Amino acid sequence: MPNIDGQRLLNDLYTLRKMGEYKTGVHRPTFSPEDVQSRHWLAGRLTEAGLTASIDGIGNVHGRCPAPGLKLLMGSHLETQNHAGWLDGAMGVLYGLEVARALGQGIDVTAFADEEGHFGSFIGARSFCGALTEAEMDTLGNRNTGQSLRDALAQAGFAGRPRLEVDPARYRGYIEAHIEQGAELEDLGLKIGVVTAIVGSRRFRIVVDGVQNHAGTTRMSIRKDAGVALSRLSVAIHDLFPKIAGPRTVWTMGRILLEPNQPSIVPGRAECLFQFRDTDPAVLDRLDAAFAQLVAEANEGPCRVTVAERSQTVPAAMSPAFQDALDKAAETHAPGLHQRMPSGAGHDAQIVSTRIPAAMLFVPSIGGISHHWSENTADEDIVLGCQVVADAAAAILAG
Repeated sequence: MPNIDGQRLLNDLYTLRKMGEYKTGVHRPTFSPEDVQSRHWLAGRLTEAGLTASIDGIGNVHGRCPAPGLKLLMGSHLETQNHAGWLDGAMGVLYGLEVARALGQGIDVTAFADEEGHFGSFIGARSFCGALTEAEMDTLGNRNTGQSLRDALAQAGFAGRPRLEVDPARYRGYIEAHIEQGAELEDLGLKIGVVTAIVGSRRFRIVVDGVQNHAGTTRMSIRKDAGVALSRLSVAIHDLFPKIAGPRTVWTMGRILLEPNQPSIVPGRAECLFQFRDTDPAVLDRLDAAFAQLVAEANEGPCRVTVAERSQTVPAAMSPAFQDALDKAAETHAPGLHQRMPSGAGHDAQIVSTRIPAAMLFVPSIGGISHHWSENTADEDIVLGCQVVADAAAAILAG
């Protein structure tokens, strides 16, 4: 079995952490100067490792093994959420680099662009899998700044480059390692999670139209308060969903906006982003139908409630054979300290799994914290996870 160099892996992670450093975390949004710097840095490290490195027309960084034979693809993403953690995504990419060095051949490494969704939904992985059209690219823009994807790619120096698409005949499959982003492994005293499936999600933009008016002179009996209507819908969801959800279903009312959001004005408009997630398509369908009924009931009130936008991702099952390989490697290096578990977060692996077999491995997140600058994982757990992945990768390639 291959032996990784744990200190070399940590040194690479510590170096990458400096690119966009924010407190103990990282602020490295997609195609920001810090993100572009990190992509060129990675391409250089891939070249040093003997891989043929390139950055394509969507910003994906590819390191391709020049040796003959079937390959195993490894990777994740380099960009971060705003003012967030240093390991989310980056660890999986650098696991790939370290395993490629340890095995000597047979490993391709990819850092997919924009898994975090600054410009769209998994645009790097979808481009690689042939599911992102030029026409869709024309419509995409930065969720915070409004900058178009085309302008961002041009500013980054990636515009006009071809986009590399996966050749399924090249690969045995794909492995992505990631921090858990939850506290289950830590709470159970475990070191490794082998992912069984990645959740699907349903996402909605809810708009409530009422009547804006004076807070002091508008009688309560005639008010059409958009904020109240949205609050009632939120409470109705939280009252009903626990009765019909699965054991691991989660749902969230995210960004909530009121207009004009002033203390002495009855809100005339309200908007929120709502989502729910589960690995079972039947559960997702059941919740979707219940949500539609609650929206219909909300429209019986004084305000008009509409679902202005909706989108979804489908659950993705991970390869049983790859799960077995990861389990076996985990038992070698952390006997009795591993389990199989679903992923409650979305990952590039769910997109890649539509073209080639895929698997994921989790290592513990301290305190279950992620998408925050205090996100962290113990160095020894990072190194352990990489060794488990290296052993599994070697076994998969040998098989």
